[in-house]
Amino acid sequence: MNNQKKLEQFVETSLWMVRFLTIVPVFFGVLSVGALFLLGSWEISLGLKAFLYLKENDPKHVIKIMSSIIGGIDLYLIGIVLMLFSFGIYELFISKIDIGRQEDQEIQILEIKSLEQLKDKILKVVVMVLVVGFFKEVMKMRIVTSLDLLYLAISILFIATSSYLLRTNHSYKEKSSSR
Repeated sequence: MNNQKKLEQFVETSLWMVRFLTIVPVFFGVLSVGALFLLGSWEISLGLKAFLYLKENDPKHVIKIMSSIIGGIDLYLIGIVLMLFSFGIYELFISKIDIGRQEDQEIQILEIKSLEQLKDKILKVVVMVLVVGFFKEVMKMRIVTSLDLLYLAISILFIATSSYLLRTNHSYKEKSSSR
């Protein structure tokens, strides 16, 4: 019986230590956040540079400038997704980030209490990334026929509906968790 207890202790300790493997995606997630923030800044700086050298109000140049700035924002949002992922995985599997809790004002957006909450936060930011990407593509779109305009209106309606459903779902989860 003593050997069985030792084996059980060894297996449980080994399983518990495996959770530290999650440091690998956390590490690469943080590296990716830095890279995406740099790329987003570079993209926006290219748009601002094009703006400074804009000589006339040519719609093609304006669309290029806006597209570049929106592309930078898109990269920032993807970086935020990876930041939420890294913080969430670290807090769920390794340890709470104590330094964020030392001050009187805690940063609530980065606090993750469950895998479901992490997925919910990431989903919301991913939807925002898709909205920004859609907006970037709409900037390039040429509306030629009334059918093109109808498709654009339907697309905007779908985005508004999905945003509404995400908010409704979030409100429902808050009400049910407070009971």
